[in-house]
Amino acid sequence: MMPTPPTPGPEVLAQAAEVETHLRQILETAGGWLGFDAFMHEALYAPGLGYYAAGSRKLAAPTDAAGSSDFITAPELSPWFGHTLAGPVADILHASGSPEVLEIGAGTGALAASLIPALRTAGLEVRYAILEVSADLRQRQQERLAGLGANIEWRDTLPDDFAGCVVANEVLDAMPVRLFRWSPEGTVLERGVAWHDGWQWQDRPADAGFAAQVRERMPPLPGYVSEINLQAEGWIQGLGRWLRRGGALFIDYGFPRHEYYHPQRLAGTLMCHFRHTANDNPLWLPGVQDITAHVDFTAMADAALAGSLEVLGYTSQAAFLLDAGLLQHLDAWRAQAPADYLRELDRVQKLVSEAEMGELFKVLAVGRGIDTPRGFGRDRSHTL
Repeated sequence: MMPTPPTPGPEVLAQAAEVETHLRQILETAGGWLGFDAFMHEALYAPGLGYYAAGSRKLAAPTDAAGSSDFITAPELSPWFGHTLAGPVADILHASGSPEVLEIGAGTGALAASLIPALRTAGLEVRYAILEVSADLRQRQQERLAGLGANIEWRDTLPDDFAGCVVANEVLDAMPVRLFRWSPEGTVLERGVAWHDGWQWQDRPADAGFAAQVRERMPPLPGYVSEINLQAEGWIQGLGRWLRRGGALFIDYGFPRHEYYHPQRLAGTLMCHFRHTANDNPLWLPGVQDITAHVDFTAMADAALAGSLEVLGYTSQAAFLLDAGLLQHLDAWRAQAPADYLRELDRVQKLVSEAEMGELFKVLAVGRGIDTPRGFGRDRSHTL
């Protein structure tokens, strides 16, 4: 059983009430039933109201108090994540012949804050662009990165033509998903939400197209509930229209399809985070908590191929970081700052430990016109 989320304060409850009013208006316009992907989109991204569009503190640094934010990502956990990622990014930049880096969803700016100096140390002065939908996160990024003396710009839209390296850390998991449930008769139902003295799940027969997509991915299993991230698949396929030469690195938690739709994963992978407490109820105070779903990396690889891109590599985060030179970076740093090294070692361990982020998180590289960058010496593409 998951722990009960902390009790929200008055300001949080006031925000939740505004989001509820907004969602109920959307629901009424939709006729009383809303597909979960639409619900999740509004809960996360409704202008001025959604989780990523309002001003709540979402991402933590390792020194933050547990109640001051909702979760922590790898770049916030340790700068050595970004220092190590610089090697594969540099490989992609050299192969593409371009100094352009585009980060999608840059969080607090922690990844850019470590990646840009590491690339500079490697002799690369990059042009760094950030696509960020959250106004308050964009402000935090600008404040954090102001002293780097780097060429950084913020974008509101994707480029029409791009050569270089795209980086997306924990982005795909936050894209809205469609939910399905197999009925006792073996038909596909789409799971949505309705309002009856509170938010409630409500299933209805899936349309023919969505039902066919579900059947392509798994056999009937009565009572089984899971999700499909069609938005993320469309995004990666669309990457093939504007990535002229170069590569993209996607780092996220998830599985290949045969693990994603495992018979024992009966309730899907939806997960919510509020003040460093996880729960599996996205209908609790929408707009206040983060809502995510694990990534079906087989679907993402298929989407890349459908966009005429190549799948360059797929592996665990632990294998990727170790093969990209994490230990060598740490050894070189240990001689310079032994006390700091010991303190940092525990955080780095969380990046690569199978019990922490090392195995659950995966790295997928796709691209066009380049070879596989470093970090994929233990490639698992054959498992997709």
